[in-house]
Amino acid sequence: MLLDLAPVVLDAPSATTAVAEAFLALPGAKHPDSNLGIDPLGVMLREIPLAVDEAVAELRTLARKADQNDVRAIVVDATAAHDLGASDAQELGWSIAVGVAYLRWLTDHGLSVTDAANQVEFRYAATDEQFPTIAKLRAARVLWARVLELSGVSTGSTTAGIAQRQHAVTSRPMLSKYDPYVNMLRGTVAAFAAGVGGADAVTVLPFDSANGRPDAFGRRIARNVNHLLIDESHVAAVADPAGGAYAVEQLTADLAAAGWAEFQQLESEWEGGHDFDPFRARIAAVVEKREADIARRKRPLTGVSEFPNLGETLPERDADPLNDRVRRYGASFEALRDEPAAQPVFLATLGTIAQHTARATFVSNLLAAGGIAVEVAGATAGVEDLVAAYRSSGGRPVVCLAGTDAAYGEWGAAAIAALREAGAQHVIIAGKPDAVDAEVDDAAALGVDALAFLTATREKLA
Repeated sequence: MLLDLAPVVLDAPSATTAVAEAFLALPGAKHPDSNLGIDPLGVMLREIPLAVDEAVAELRTLARKADQNDVRAIVVDATAAHDLGASDAQELGWSIAVGVAYLRWLTDHGLSVTDAANQVEFRYAATDEQFPTIAKLRAARVLWARVLELSGVSTGSTTAGIAQRQHAVTSRPMLSKYDPYVNMLRGTVAAFAAGVGGADAVTVLPFDSANGRPDAFGRRIARNVNHLLIDESHVAAVADPAGGAYAVEQLTADLAAAGWAEFQQLESEWEGGHDFDPFRARIAAVVEKREADIARRKRPLTGVSEFPNLGETLPERDADPLNDRVRRYGASFEALRDEPAAQPVFLATLGTIAQHTARATFVSNLLAAGGIAVEVAGATAGVEDLVAAYRSSGGRPVVCLAGTDAAYGEWGAAAIAALREAGAQHVIIAGKPDAVDAEVDDAAALGVDALAFLTATREKLA
């Protein structure tokens, strides 16, 4: 094995020390950008059992061995926080707090600050939110430079490892299990943002990672994303291409300030030991807000909460335990899709196709996000046409009206009464509930809590 040709970064949180020792024993394991992947605080944040005193001792020992082998020992893996649902600012604050803790551990055992800093690499998540990812990586370098300045490291130092070395990995939470091919686009945007943001190394996760262990095709596509960005888009040819843009500079400054505030909060909480509960609680608040936005589709997820394909066949992959450590952004919608298929909803379309198509498309898309198909009445001229189409469909228990406000006002009430008489048990209206002069059981309009609506609808279809 020619381990000196390309950097190797270890990622084995449940057996980090043993794997690191085994790697160092390999002949030729001496690439200056290789890393043993030691990150005890990240392991503990993931709730993997680890004793702090033991971790400190192992960190010191492996740091010395790594220095002798011209490799790095420590990874500050901020994706440990990101995978739990942390915001960009929380991810930054966590990384700086952990980096400072490792500097203290190493300098307390005889290493200089410079030597200790040379042992640290930072790993950040790159998401498909392009500009926040660019700004996050730029802000991270600003914060770490400030830490080193306060630690007495000369800002003019040319020592190779003093500048923050960044390894960006495309986000696991942003990946979707359903319509996984959209993940190719997500990964490409994230990798582009990481490159523009100045990451030293970028790992693109295969598009099928959320479905289990990626196959050869998924891994090949992931590798090619980097090749395309470097060799054809020349992302690596320009230093800080986003620098000077007001929006990026302002977002960088805002994230740096918010990340520093989170770092100070963690510092105060860790004075008596490493208590992660307050930090987890703050992450939980961010997750709750994000989940609410996703549920109301303020943050649309293509292929999951928007434009789902009920007829797709998911790629079959072996289970990957790494996915158990991550809550994907679309997990709640995916859970609905994972349930046994529900019987269809009868879509009672009022008027011509041109008249009802807007609301029919909206509600069909919404129902599909919960794994619910529709049977469409088609063009109708009145109540008799609508009831005839309903009876020919088999008389579904749930009916949804879709039409214009004018149609609702003209014959919506009569249509609801006739459909209930024909056997409809649960009547929904696409639009505001007061758009029709009759009692409806539910309504689907812009801003509706889609998860609550879909859960209730599936219960009525059971």
